[in-house]
Amino acid sequence: MNITVIGGTGTTGSAVVAEAARRGHTVTSVSRSGTRPDGARTAVAADLADTDAVVALVNDADVTVIAVSPDRAGGPTQPTVDAFAALINARPTGRLVVGGAGSLLDEQGQRLVDSPSPAFLEEWRPEALALATVLELLREAGDALAWTFVSPAPMYPVAEATTGRYAVGADTPAGERLSAADLALALVDEAERDAHRGVRFTVASA
Repeated sequence: MNITVIGGTGTTGSAVVAEAARRGHTVTSVSRSGTRPDGARTAVAADLADTDAVVALVNDADVTVIAVSPDRAGGPTQPTVDAFAALINARPTGRLVVGGAGSLLDEQGQRLVDSPSPAFLEEWRPEALALATVLELLREAGDALAWTFVSPAPMYPVAEATTGRYAVGADTPAGERLSAADLALALVDEAERDAHRGVRFTVASA
């Protein structure tokens, strides 16, 4: 398969690049710097906000994994939401697998992101709310796009090495902790299997 990873130099993206390459896939990494991470056949310099460039990359791949998060240094999160909204409105024909925290539900059906601090840390909230909005935009698009949204466990990324196994859930956490390598296993499995098209699922290290 030809797999494109947008955000291929970040924690999640570089793990996905390495795992996809290990399985023999041809991997294109996309980042603002254009740096080529280990395992990538090709590296492209592009920003998620460059909708035309991203649509072309998505349509040229068998599947595209988007591992892009909002600014974690206290900057605005709206530009990331706007970039996703523009991509969704452009209706690319390629398949998207989007990773993002936030919007998981507790046992009472309430979003974790709406829990007061310290149950949900304030520094996590802006990113979680932004990516929860992205999930709603994808759900509104319905089958006009071929999409899957993957939410990591609440404690992500943890420093532990991969267990080589992961647990899957729907809207409530499948476990508390998840390493980047185990999330990469799940993301590449989804790229290969297309098992959760049009829905969100969640992953935890097993």
